[in-house]
Amino acid sequence: MSEISTYPLSAAIIVKNEAHNIQRCLESIRWIEDIVVFDTGSTDETVDLCQKFGCRVFEGEWKGFGPAKQFAVSQTKYDWVFVIDADEVASPELSETIRTVIMSPQAHGYRIRRLSYYLGKQIRHSGWNRDYTLRLFHKAHGFFNDKLVHEFVQIPSGKIEKIESPLYHFTYPDVNTHIRKIMRYTDLAAESAIQQGSRATLAGAFFRGIFKFLKMYLFQAGFLDGEEGFILSSVSSFGVFMKYVKIARRSQQKTI
Repeated sequence: MSEISTYPLSAAIIVKNEAHNIQRCLESIRWIEDIVVFDTGSTDETVDLCQKFGCRVFEGEWKGFGPAKQFAVSQTKYDWVFVIDADEVASPELSETIRTVIMSPQAHGYRIRRLSYYLGKQIRHSGWNRDYTLRLFHKAHGFFNDKLVHEFVQIPSGKIEKIESPLYHFTYPDVNTHIRKIMRYTDLAAESAIQQGSRATLAGAFFRGIFKFLKMYLFQAGFLDGEEGFILSSVSSFGVFMKYVKIARRSQQKTI
């Protein structure tokens, strides 16, 4: 790497076929000396690109988002870890803030303000404008749960603060990509829900989907995001509908 960091900080990333995203992500954190990448079966150039950036790459089977991210964290060298996704970019302001914070930490973990782009446009409403995600934490106090999907960092006893410097999230470049991810995520979410004893009905799935659209587009002012806000609200409501359809179908199969 061109710049060797003297900061006691590691970065952790999980990837699979992220060649179209990973270089932009790694460029934004190249000041971090220790970058751990956990690859779960890429068939594109993802691993080669990560190795060119000097990342330490581990490869293994997919066991869910929570276990994958915790594995990556467990391989890092330093106590403080910054977790970033392949489709995210640390802003220069965020990089500077992180460097300052870890030299004199006032908390055990930090929630970072995330600004998201959908179909190439920054989404300023639709519920995405209040997105603070816990991505910087001390390993002695924080860890990822074992959820298959919608994983998050847990800090059972410790102080958590916020960082306002932005983390940029470049979500879905087109609707097809969004729908493909929804189909994958809803499979995982339904499986997790069934394991926890959840049940659903088709009527419930329909009304949950409708409510999701109304919440995002009307109550969270998605209409102010223009055409992209309407598409985002619609596709997101479809995702909720599909999740509960799958729960309903799988719960019925288990009772037969």
